Amino acid sequence: MILQPILDLVAICAHHGIRQVVLSPGSRCAPLTLAFARHPEMEVKTISDERSAAFIALGMAQQLKQPVVLVCTSGSATLNYFPAIAEAFFQQNPLLVLTADRPPEWVDQWDGQTVFQEELYGKHVKKSFKFPDSFAHPDQVWVAQRTVNEAIHLSRQFPAGPVHINIPLREPFYPEQGEVFEFSKQPRTFQVDYPNYNLGAESLAKLKQELQGIRRLLLVPGQQQPNPEILQVLEELARTKRVVVVADSISNMQGEGSITLHDHWMGEEVLQDDLRPDLLLTFGKSIISKSLKLFLRKQQVTHWHIQSDGQAKDTFQSLSRVLASEPLSFLRWMLGELPMQDKGYFQGWQDLEIGISAGLPEILRGVKFGEYGALATVLNQTPSTSLIHVANSMAIRYVNFLGRRTQEICCNRGTSGIDGSISTAVGACLVRNGLVTLITGDMAFFYDRNAFWHNYTLSNLRIILLNNHAGGIFRLIDGPTKQPELEEYFETKQSLSAKSLASEYRFHYASVTTSEELESALLKFYEPSLQPKIIEIDSSSPRNADILKQIKGSISASLVKRRL
Repeated sequence: MILQPILDLVAICAHHGIRQVVLSPGSRCAPLTLAFARHPEMEVKTISDERSAAFIALGMAQQLKQPVVLVCTSGSATLNYFPAIAEAFFQQNPLLVLTADRPPEWVDQWDGQTVFQEELYGKHVKKSFKFPDSFAHPDQVWVAQRTVNEAIHLSRQFPAGPVHINIPLREPFYPEQGEVFEFSKQPRTFQVDYPNYNLGAESLAKLKQELQGIRRLLLVPGQQQPNPEILQVLEELARTKRVVVVADSISNMQGEGSITLHDHWMGEEVLQDDLRPDLLLTFGKSIISKSLKLFLRKQQVTHWHIQSDGQAKDTFQSLSRVLASEPLSFLRWMLGELPMQDKGYFQGWQDLEIGISAGLPEILRGVKFGEYGALATVLNQTPSTSLIHVANSMAIRYVNFLGRRTQEICCNRGTSGIDGSISTAVGACLVRNGLVTLITGDMAFFYDRNAFWHNYTLSNLRIILLNNHAGGIFRLIDGPTKQPELEEYFETKQSLSAKSLASEYRFHYASVTTSEELESALLKFYEPSLQPKIIEIDSSSPRNADILKQIKGSISASLVKRRL
């Protein structure tokens, strides 16, 4: 039997420009699966592992900046979506999550593949909708169409995010022989005109007055996707020495004149007073640098946050004003109205950046082969056109330590988990023509191996695997380091390598243990290929911890010497 409201659901998605669908096989979701698969404008991918499927959809949505549809059957399949939905919510990426369900009278009756699916994802979606469980009355058809329109618009509306529609479906699920799918070319839809947030003349006049007394302005952009127009304004603010811009790698705002090596000196007590701003200005989401976060919390300076909807998080415990404006609009205004700043303050930050930038390569050459130096070599060889996906834990911290990147940097910092790192990068590969470089540690890599369990070509994927055979970050945290249970219960030592996986999926593979081997492997790493390529950088967790401490010690000594 064909359910016309399900066909209408797909037609409405197509009308609103949605094209990408990721589904996982199942019987209860068959009406949805067949409707999406048979619509001529839909591009449907099948991923059997629902947890991986949801992260793949997330990676696609990140690149497309459009909702991607997720479809799964009922029961535990819906629960496997949860980690990626939480990540999408906190990263503000749009997903349209469609979960097939049992009819309501069969929930909690010991029937198969049944869990409590209504509002399953709680606060981790923008809204949950319940689809009608029958369509006998015209009002039920009307509310079904209205629900789909509302859900799509809500997923896009700032801040974007996942929206859930739970769809109870009764048997029979499959069309009879000879039944024809007829998609409406003009489904019932409505449009939403989204507001353009900008501050009024009166508000700007007051802000201009308050800025007159500011001489040390620190601007910290949080995680966001690249925006060349905003980057250009930040570069002009830095060029004219109006603002100190401190940018983590995930901000994608590391332009000319910005401070990017701050992780190397933010914890130095002797520099704290010199670096203290009069005003902190932020936009975007989270930052990586813990030392920067702790510094800003300690200083308790006046903090203004720019965000279109006027909402903000008090990350640094000193939030005093939320500017309900598009960041680009406000920064352009500030470029023309900001008074001259303390040039000595600006130059102090720049001197630190220049000093570390000049000294770090030599320090890296003086240490043994390990993850830190190896990743520096890799990043120097990564094409400027490649997207760089970075897994959580030490991988993203190394990237941040190594300073300015011109490539787009993606990292699942919404919840900062290691699950789904590969799958998210795979999602990007599926909708992006150019290269995608995944940098990951071994725990994140082996945790998410099912990202490759599908039939789609990933010829544009390149993987740098930092395999130290443990969760190496725990050697850098004071608490676990001092415990006798460190190796067994925190690091979780393992002896796996990616060689067998590469053979199974027919990926190009190289294992390296020296600088010379790494440089040799990189020679052809980015050349065109029909299959993904993996370079596995084999090292040990204790050695990497020692290298990091050695580098930090050398930099700290040079900073003290410079100050004396």
